[in-house]
Amino acid sequence: MVFSLLAALWSGGARAQTDEIQVYNGEILEPGAFGLTVHNNYIAIGRKQPDFPGGVRPDGSLNGVTEFAYGVNEWFELGAYMPFLYTVTHDGKLLLNGAKLRALLVSPGAKDRTFFYGLNVELSYSAKHWQTERPNTEFRPILGLHLGRWELIVNPIMDIPLGRHMAVDFAPAGRVAYALTERWTLGLEHYAALGTAPNFEPLSRQAHTTFAVVDLAAAPYDIEFGIGHGFTAASDDLIMKLLISRSF
Repeated sequence: MVFSLLAALWSGGARAQTDEIQVYNGEILEPGAFGLTVHNNYIAIGRKQPDFPGGVRPDGSLNGVTEFAYGVNEWFELGAYMPFLYTVTHDGKLLLNGAKLRALLVSPGAKDRTFFYGLNVELSYSAKHWQTERPNTEFRPILGLHLGRWELIVNPIMDIPLGRHMAVDFAPAGRVAYALTERWTLGLEHYAALGTAPNFEPLSRQAHTTFAVVDLAAAPYDIEFGIGHGFTAASDDLIMKLLISRSF
């Protein structure tokens, strides 16, 4: 049942790699607190061709961003992906990919709720090699359950470019995790790319990638490491991700 649900969770259209591989869990900073998250993912074995002319070749690329956040109140957090999103290509070139702003609204105290929910909204401006449409929006609903030590989360993401082609790319992400202790959590995350709604791509052209992840809560740091494998021709075979967060 768990694996059947995961297979339906993640999609993101047939698009290039991303700076951020993460399932949002509805938790935010305390009011008045600042946070910094460093996102990095390395495509160790990936697609040899870019997803569009002039795009980045995924194979061998390191992608990431520094994300700053501020807790406005118990249900609202603001964030900025700055000073820039970046890629180091397979041949060692450093590319700057753009910048993003976000607003995250959640049910207060999501960590202690059985059912929790939220919505993250992003506005981004991308370099031509990163997205075909430079200004973009993302709407990421957050729906989740805490069942004892188990955690089940769905992020049915919708990406909408602000340009000539304002089609909706449906991009859900999902996570099932088990808390071994208060500090250590093991999980599975699934990410996919179904294409443009309502006429999704055939399965052979969709991207589906599953990550095994381990989380360590070691205040003031939170660390997440994952190894992912893609299951279709539109996916990358081996991806590693590392997120390190700290609140101030």
